[in-house]
Amino acid sequence: MKIEHLAIWVSDLEKMKSFYLNYFDLTSNEKYFNPKKNFSSYFLSFDSGTRIELMHRPDVSEFIQSRETKLGLTHFAISLGDKAEVDKLTERLRTDGYSIIGEPRTTGDGYYESVIQDPEGNAIELTD
Repeated sequence: MKIEHLAIWVSDLEKMKSFYLNYFDLTSNEKYFNPKKNFSSYFLSFDSGTRIELMHRPDVSEFIQSRETKLGLTHFAISLGDKAEVDKLTERLRTDGYSIIGEPRTTGDGYYESVIQDPEGNAIELTD
């Protein structure tokens, strides 16, 4: 088994797509649009086959608020392959003005990681 994809509701679909394509080694499908639901999405794919689905609808804020509140995903991790890549991408994101909410370090469970936020505040662990 493996994780096939993670889905993220976003306010600005194009901005979020650009962020993920710019900083991670991903490819994108063509934009999907469902006129009946006024829903748009992109699937962004890693070479491994795992994907991130970015989803949007114009009333996304109201749509999310109308759902039952529950505990959920706190972050996801992207493995960059080694410590040097974690440091390099963390500094690139910092220089480009993104929030670094966890500086590079070795964690108690053995990961070398930093934690950053995407443009809409989703936490991403960058791991070795």
